[in-house]
Amino acid sequence: MDFTIITPNLNYGRFLADCLGSVSEQEGVELEHLVMDGGSSDESEEVAGGFAGVQWLQAADKGMSDAINKGFARAKGDWVMWLNADDRLKPGALAAMLGMLNKSAADVVYGDWNFVNEAGEFQRRVKAPRWSAFVNLYHHCYVGSTAAFYRRTTVIDQGYRLREDFRYVMDGEFYARLAAAGKVFQHVPVVVADFRLHAANTSQRYLVKTREMETILAAERQHVESRAMRRAYGFRGFRDPYLTGLVDGVLWIVAKGWKGVLRCAAARRSVSVFR
Repeated sequence: MDFTIITPNLNYGRFLADCLGSVSEQEGVELEHLVMDGGSSDESEEVAGGFAGVQWLQAADKGMSDAINKGFARAKGDWVMWLNADDRLKPGALAAMLGMLNKSAADVVYGDWNFVNEAGEFQRRVKAPRWSAFVNLYHHCYVGSTAAFYRRTTVIDQGYRLREDFRYVMDGEFYARLAAAGKVFQHVPVVVADFRLHAANTSQRYLVKTREMETILAAERQHVESRAMRRAYGFRGFRDPYLTGLVDGVLWIVAKGWKGVLRCAAARRSVSVFR
């Protein structure tokens, strides 16, 4: 089997048909599609029932990372990815990726993606640069989880899983840990998926200025995960956390600049498979 697609879901029935349909319409590949539902009370199960190839697996979980990890444990495909319930694959994406994957010796292979709005309308295309553990750690996670594929034998079967205590940057921490273990990353110029932006996105929810304490605390928890990554896989810091924060700020600026260099290089060599 070529692919295992894992879709974590909790009450995202309004988007689920788009997601499941985009997978069921893929041609030229063998795949399994596992929907790990955390106990939805909306129309999700009914929607999933309309797609013959979907494996609907409903059970209480401890959050998105736990749901994805349960899917990892069941995966049988040579390459494993997770596709969020509000995202969707591009037509022909898996066949295009398979051609690249069959030539790759990497452990993690990732492509490009589109941002779409809540209605599914195109916003902009993201062409990811080549892998940099430094940028992932000190600027931000720029490998779209919805466009990334993990080799089962060298990643999933070796026991690598998302940290269940991470709720915001679990993908960035996962990539940092894989890089620290010597896993090889490769970018390929294939537009894999549409990433849907809407108010309920975990990664977008706190990107606003506010004086509301609940929102501020939630945003700080998101930043704490990024700081924990840097301490675990990068600069360990000083005894004074404010001095450590100053160094982090300088490295953030350097990493942002280096990402810009990588983007310029990618723009010159990348030709999208999809127009």
